[in-house]
Amino acid sequence: MQPTKKWLQNIVFSMLVAMLASGCQLFGKQQGNGESSPPPATPTVPSDQAEHPPTADPVLFPDIPREITLPPGGKLDLPQVNGLTYASTNPDLLAIGQDGLAISADAKTGQQAILRMKLAGETKETVVKIKASLGDTIKTVNGIPTVTNPEDLSVVVNKQRSLPPGYVPQDLVAPNVPFSFQEKSEKRLMRREAASALEKMFAAAKEEGVTLLGVSAYRSEATQKGLFAYYVETQGLEHAERFSAHPGKSEHQTGLAIDVSGRDAATRLEQTFAETIEGKWLAAHAHQFGFIIRYPKGKEEMTGYAYEPWHIRYVGVNMAKEIAEQGITLEQYFADSLPVSGK
Repeated sequence: MQPTKKWLQNIVFSMLVAMLASGCQLFGKQQGNGESSPPPATPTVPSDQAEHPPTADPVLFPDIPREITLPPGGKLDLPQVNGLTYASTNPDLLAIGQDGLAISADAKTGQQAILRMKLAGETKETVVKIKASLGDTIKTVNGIPTVTNPEDLSVVVNKQRSLPPGYVPQDLVAPNVPFSFQEKSEKRLMRREAASALEKMFAAAKEEGVTLLGVSAYRSEATQKGLFAYYVETQGLEHAERFSAHPGKSEHQTGLAIDVSGRDAATRLEQTFAETIEGKWLAAHAHQFGFIIRYPKGKEEMTGYAYEPWHIRYVGVNMAKEIAEQGITLEQYFADSLPVSGK
């Protein structure tokens, strides 16, 4: 029996070898003709396509900056592209027409609107800021450079720019804040919007345990004349011109400025006020309410006055935040502004 078994094993082995040589498989799905079908091939994707799937071409908007500064009455041509539309978030301030965009002649420095562009289902926005040129807001009156926009919250009054003779703001009110004195006086007064902002700022400081006091706000031209003469008489002309203004050239006359202090009278109207809790709070938060430190440290050559950490000026929140964030003066804020003519 043993030889027969070995013989059968040889036959089976030979059959297996023949089947493998002919490409047949012992296991697999049988086709109708009895042959085994190979497994379906798996399509391959080139590696570069698998890692970076194809994307649509980007929408090409016109080359318009993310931020544009224009003066009141300013205009700007807008590129015309098939399918591109323009819209303004404030049409009364920024109007869109066939010739481009136009800023209202009544626009005020510090205002802004959004220019919105839509193309192929995508949107792009540009911030349009309003900023008047200093050259457009001054004229010579009796040989004196005089501002033409004394009622503007952004008016720049300094040694080179006087207020109109006898100017008095028409909306002076007394803010409901504590002062360092008890008597009724013009130096309690401020223009209405500035007074409201001052109330909010003093209240915010109080909530944080900081007490601010008003020292001197509005000052008439006559009062300024007497004050400047006093400084000249007691401390000399050079000192007077560093810390005080000639009549008609004081920010206090605009009704937008005020000197503030803390409870410590020793630091009142002194540069050491900057090191007090009140002075530090004021420097850190004034811009949030629309005020700036008008005569900052290290900027004396630009402002014309010595450092006064107690003197704040209302310009509105938009301007104040930009000035504070950039660490610049009011004069520097207007350095990049253009006249209406675009020159």
